[in-house]
Amino acid sequence: MSGSWSKLQKALSFRQPKSPPENASSDAKSPPSTRPSSVASSSTFSRFTRSFSSTSRSSKRTCAICLGSMKAGNGQAIFTAECAHSFHFSCIANSVKHGNYLCPICRCKWKEIPLMSSFSTDVNTNNAGRTRVSPLEDNYLDNIPRVPPPVSLPLPEPLHFSDDEHLPSITVDQTPSPSTVHPETAVLKAFPEYSAVAASGSMSRFAVLVGVRAPPLADDVRHQERAPIDLVTVLDISGSMAGSKLTLLKQAVCFVIDNLGPSDRLSIVTFSSGAQRNFPLRRMTEQGRREAALAVNAISANGGTNIVEGLKKGVRVLEERRERNPVASIVLLSDGRDTYNGDNANQRRSPRNRRSSNATSGPDFLNLLPSSICPRNREGLAAGQLPTFHVHTFGFGLDHDSSAMHAISDASGGTFSFIETVGTVQDAFAMCIGGLLSVVVQELKLTVRSASRGVEIGSIPSGRYASEISEQGKQGVINIGNLYADEEKEFLVYLSVPSAEIEQGATKTSLLQITCSYKNTTSEEMVSVEGETVEIRRPPVLSPTDVVISCEVDRQINRLAVAETIAEAQQLAEMGNLEAAQAALTNRRATLLSSVSAQAGDALCSWLDMELTEVRERMVSRERYEQTGRAYVLSGLSSHSWQRATTRGDTTSQILLQGGSSSNSGAAMYETPSMVSMISKSQNLSLVNRAEQVHRPNKSCNLPPPPS
Repeated sequence: MSGSWSKLQKALSFRQPKSPPENASSDAKSPPSTRPSSVASSSTFSRFTRSFSSTSRSSKRTCAICLGSMKAGNGQAIFTAECAHSFHFSCIANSVKHGNYLCPICRCKWKEIPLMSSFSTDVNTNNAGRTRVSPLEDNYLDNIPRVPPPVSLPLPEPLHFSDDEHLPSITVDQTPSPSTVHPETAVLKAFPEYSAVAASGSMSRFAVLVGVRAPPLADDVRHQERAPIDLVTVLDISGSMAGSKLTLLKQAVCFVIDNLGPSDRLSIVTFSSGAQRNFPLRRMTEQGRREAALAVNAISANGGTNIVEGLKKGVRVLEERRERNPVASIVLLSDGRDTYNGDNANQRRSPRNRRSSNATSGPDFLNLLPSSICPRNREGLAAGQLPTFHVHTFGFGLDHDSSAMHAISDASGGTFSFIETVGTVQDAFAMCIGGLLSVVVQELKLTVRSASRGVEIGSIPSGRYASEISEQGKQGVINIGNLYADEEKEFLVYLSVPSAEIEQGATKTSLLQITCSYKNTTSEEMVSVEGETVEIRRPPVLSPTDVVISCEVDRQINRLAVAETIAEAQQLAEMGNLEAAQAALTNRRATLLSSVSAQAGDALCSWLDMELTEVRERMVSRERYEQTGRAYVLSGLSSHSWQRATTRGDTTSQILLQGGSSSNSGAAMYETPSMVSMISKSQNLSLVNRAEQVHRPNKSCNLPPPPS
């Protein structure tokens, strides 16, 4: 190679015009071997030139963004950059419009940038030109306008992200539907631990299970009954995401784009060494979806990992918007560790999913996050307020920082999902948006109040939901917030029950009065629901059936105990004591299997049994725990603490997908019907895409045509 390069240099120097010689003697002193050497070098240079020209001609025939032909005469403008790479003008102009100022091929920074002029948001008026996302969708991106030639104007991000698209005007449909004539409300339920307590007896810790279930979505008016969402995806595009990871991520984001409704809005933020907003907050109309897909296709991977900057920019999109949809969430995906903030600022290399110094409490950079997603960063009394925006985090692959991703989601009120195999990223996104696109209840508060003198509320284990006991144990309130359609939350309320003599020989004791209040997302009106008063019998002598614990209460006791044991085992594993961690899990499993509800074949207990077994297997060695155990455990704890479904590796979270009963497995894993439906849609689409790719391989992101 060095010899060829030397010859090429000689050939180039030989072909350059020489300045007139100062005297003839200099020519006479030229070595006689110059000409033969030049002839050989010229031959090498000629072969090199022909090879380079052939490659250049090949690359110039295909647009690197849409992979379509750039043959002259097809009616599309061609833009040739200063680095000599060519693209469809409409493709590269859309890419540049979303902040991509580097050549997609050689990463050269351009001085002259192709600028697309402003155009109408009405898709019917944009019919002056044509382009496409990929060669498989020849008729897909119609109506992209022709644009003026490139100009050398920079296109920086705006100082304020107040350029969100206006929300659609709301028109009231006077035609009554079944859901408006007979609107369904949330359903309350309650079960006492035992049906009776002896009249002369008292109990200092008596459990009552209280639960609330959200109303369903009617199939014929799903978009009208749910709350529209403002969604920001914050995506890791560092160098480690290059290749199949980025390809699958693009497909997953395009799946999200395709399933958002015209009232939903989406913004795309990416981060590597820095962060940028690739796509503003736009409604997902047909045109909005097409432009979002173009922005996704223009993403490329390079650089380090700056999670903090990505989140800050994603939060700015929501904080600075002019108008607001009722629901706002952030989806964060990363496959690595933040190499610019906190403990990792000076660590550019990170072993696989290595334990950090804050593996249980979270990374140090949490204090750098905006207070709207990390309320503890607020000053004074405001620190106790609920987070403004929930961040649902996704740890992608085996090298991500599961401790940090769990801590971010936990602080913001979101969930943490572990995507163990990169091929399941679309299904993981599908589960998440299946819930986010089915919010039917907001600002939900569940209230329990003592119904008799002497009955006092002692404690309410509510997971990560804020609860408060007031009036000296007479009242308890659980702040739940949003509920997805058909989503259910269950809580144990522990009471002190006095002897019946206080009630002057009463045969029954009223324990609790249960109510809830929430905002209906369709009418935006506050709704109040009253449940039945919880009562127990007070016979003089208990019968054998009176001392049998309620299966509903017992299964909830088991769930809380299993979650607590897994958390304890994780603490032991972090300290390196895997033997003690496995012993704790084994003991808890034995207690679970001997419980009344497990003996009765309860579906939740069966799933908890499998969860304990899986956690124990992932703690069999330090290497296994570091590789997948920590992420699996943390995603499970996130699911239990919020009673909300998360993706958890490739095992228990996939039971439903492998044919489990939706009535049993779904309830056990917190999946809602909307989540199950969206996962099925994702998997069916993946099967279709794999079948098509056998005949027509394509790496770009495609949106299916809108339903007719």
